[in-house]
Amino acid sequence: MSKIALVDDDRNILTSVSITLEAEGFEVETYNDGQQALDAFSKKLPDMAVLDIKMPRMDGMDLLQRLRQKTSMPVIFLTSKDDEIDEVLGLRMGADDYVKKPFSQRLLVERIRALLRRQEAVDGDIVGETEDTKIMERGELTMDPLRHSVSWKGQDVTLTVTEFLLLQALAQRPGFVKSRDQLMDVAYDDQVYVDDRTIDSHIKRLRKKMRTVDRDFSAIETLYGIGYRYNEE
Repeated sequence: MSKIALVDDDRNILTSVSITLEAEGFEVETYNDGQQALDAFSKKLPDMAVLDIKMPRMDGMDLLQRLRQKTSMPVIFLTSKDDEIDEVLGLRMGADDYVKKPFSQRLLVERIRALLRRQEAVDGDIVGETEDTKIMERGELTMDPLRHSVSWKGQDVTLTVTEFLLLQALAQRPGFVKSRDQLMDVAYDDQVYVDDRTIDSHIKRLRKKMRTVDRDFSAIETLYGIGYRYNEE
């Protein structure tokens, strides 16, 4: 049973979403603000967190930033309908997905299930060596899907599940262009729609992380209006 943490200062959302998720077979923990959640997470992490952006004491952005210092667990942001800047910033900081308020609880459940399935696949719960599970080496890049590990020039890089899947999809075929639609298919289930901005934000975050170990990293090339390509160095 997967454990989901809901962090929101709106008690009505906490109550109604908890009831829905528990009916779907999830174990749910609720928190009224980011600081309360962070204190609990320091003792034991959930399998996934759903965070509101605007909260007292510690908002969702600050909580996400602190979480990404120690974990790559999946995170979904809850945003207001006019918070476009916050959505992009959240993705660049390492959120895996976002859902706009007011939202369909069925949509949220599908987004949660999709992220958990991807996390299980990356963690190696899908048994058997395939192109997607065997260790891959591309120049200075080494990826081990079964251990969810990535290194560049021998230095470890910590990626979220979304970032890992995007890098894997690009690096599997160096020199070949992947459109944003193709990358969406890799990172998200068919029933989950995301726009181009979401993929672009994940790629920017991925590049930033690679440049923390190599400031000259340039293996991921943008082809404007087309997509992205991995160039083996």
